[in-house]
Amino acid sequence: MAAEPKRKRALKTLAKTAGVLTTVAFTTAGMPPAAIAAKKAKQVVEVVEAADNTKQILTAGAGLIAAGVAAMKLTSSSGAQDFLEASPHWDQSNIPLNTYKNKSPFTGKVVSTKRIVGPQATGETCHIVIDHNAEFPYWEGQSWGVIPPGNREKDGKPHSVRLYSIASSRYGDDMSGKTGSLCVRRATYWCPELKAEDPAKKGVCSNFLCDTKPGDEIKMTGPAGKVMLMPEEDPTTDYIMVATGTGIAPFRGFVRRLFFEDTPAAKAYKGQAWLFLGVANTDALLYDDEFQDAKSRYPDNFRLDYALSREQENKKGGKMYIQDKVEEYADEIFAKLDAGAHMYFCGLKGMMPGIQDMLAEVCKSKGIDYDEFIKGLKKKGQWHVEVY
Repeated sequence: MAAEPKRKRALKTLAKTAGVLTTVAFTTAGMPPAAIAAKKAKQVVEVVEAADNTKQILTAGAGLIAAGVAAMKLTSSSGAQDFLEASPHWDQSNIPLNTYKNKSPFTGKVVSTKRIVGPQATGETCHIVIDHNAEFPYWEGQSWGVIPPGNREKDGKPHSVRLYSIASSRYGDDMSGKTGSLCVRRATYWCPELKAEDPAKKGVCSNFLCDTKPGDEIKMTGPAGKVMLMPEEDPTTDYIMVATGTGIAPFRGFVRRLFFEDTPAAKAYKGQAWLFLGVANTDALLYDDEFQDAKSRYPDNFRLDYALSREQENKKGGKMYIQDKVEEYADEIFAKLDAGAHMYFCGLKGMMPGIQDMLAEVCKSKGIDYDEFIKGLKKKGQWHVEVY
């Protein structure tokens, strides 16, 4: 009979412990008090029913506590997807800006460096995840500066900072808020005389980044820029995103924020995000798996069009460049802009003359003054350009 009081005491202790864990977990998840009480009562009953002896009590109780801990981890994980939001989430009055400068840069550590293009791609592009230990916050559309190690040959001075658009949302690829990602193409120079790449003329910073290994340190500045931010106050806003090559970086952050995260911004969004990406061929596509996933899950809210210059032809029979693909939908795009859509451009600066010439021709065909049209978009904050 002496064992009975021990079992009762064990039950009370386990029930109390599990109850605390469960209450914390489900309160975090937003369950009402009545639901919490019912959940606790059911779990205690299950422990009692399972507990024919002390061993069974301990087994059932341990399982119950483990379930409570797992629930806490689960709710903590889901709850963590809004801890970097402004209040309200669309308020841009206190965005992080130039937290770290050239003279006092931040030191990040490489988590991983991965080639993300196929064998037939024109050049090598890498996705680099950097650990900033939650000490270097940024927003989607901003850039990080990277200071490559070493000194310049011409004058012996340290290398200057290079800016790279951040390719992840503010939460990072792992949603921890402690990492950020860059999308970097290795810059090389083909010497016609040597008929080979000249290592003396390769891009110092891009090669440094693409050669990094886990644990390597990177000197960083920023975050920089406000021109590419998303205006999230109106959740019905349409976004038209036009990228070439690694200019896809900020738009990957946009897409992840709008369609892959459990954040206030994602929950509120009811507009349409339309992405245009121009690359040489299919092997050179960047983050295609993610974009196809977003397209299949949110067909009404996400559109995707590629311009593959070496695989597709434009309407004139020439190579399909980004401006040609955008021109195919000129009427829709102009209608969206008239309705308040925001249009973004990111990539090599050589992309813009073709884009501008195409838009000027479309304006002419519609009887619109091109200069006044663009001036109006800029005045209303609908025109966003970041080229390099």
